[in-house]
Amino acid sequence: MALLWILSCLVLVSTTYGCGVPAIQPVVTGYSRIVNGEDAVPHSWPWQVSLQDYTGHHFCGGSVINQFWVVTAAHCQVKYGSDRVILGEHNRASHNESIQTMTIDRVFQHPSFDTSTLNNDVALIKLASPAQLNTRVSPVCLAGTYDNFPAGLKCVTSGWGRTKHNVPEGATILQQTVLPLLTNTECQRYWRDQISDAMICAGAAGADTCMGDSGGPLVCQKSGAWTLVGIVSWGRSTCSTKIPAVYARATKLRSWIDQTVAAN
Repeated sequence: MALLWILSCLVLVSTTYGCGVPAIQPVVTGYSRIVNGEDAVPHSWPWQVSLQDYTGHHFCGGSVINQFWVVTAAHCQVKYGSDRVILGEHNRASHNESIQTMTIDRVFQHPSFDTSTLNNDVALIKLASPAQLNTRVSPVCLAGTYDNFPAGLKCVTSGWGRTKHNVPEGATILQQTVLPLLTNTECQRYWRDQISDAMICAGAAGADTCMGDSGGPLVCQKSGAWTLVGIVSWGRSTCSTKIPAVYARATKLRSWIDQTVAAN
């Protein structure tokens, strides 16, 4: 068991670029929203990826966890034959960015993912070749199984999702927003029994994620490093900023992530 834990740590953390510490520091100004949001400092969330289909259409986000692996939401339904993982992007309209366009080797969906409830909404993407880690591309830390992130803690989510629920396209510039965590009991006041222990909620404070942000990161600082606490999963279709968004809870899914990476 100890050996498996050591191997998991080795595969999940790069020896060159430590997890959760961006070379380009983010600037977080407080409560703003991805819906009518705030531009991120270019490349300050270096684990953020754009998942795109063969036409170049962005449909989901994700997070780099090491050179070969990206974590996203299972409901994004990533296809290994035609979809691509774009690393190091900030402005999707720019042709001058030094991006990495990665093909996909395999996609692993959580075996207990439920398409009707979106419980266990996590998938792992294995890249066909290793990402080149640099100042613009580096991994996020993963929350440990027994880590505790209390309600009220301010965390950050990012993505290129829609800035209004009724517009056809997502944001061009990577957006960020600060959201407070909720307890699941607090979240159930909004969502009742739809909230499971494999979910975590954040928001209901004037900010929200929206369509196109799915699969992207919810990160909180722990011991000076940004740590993946949630994966954007679901919420109100109108992207209401008064109702919390729901994320796959990384602490509950960590053991499956470790086992899948170690076995493949």
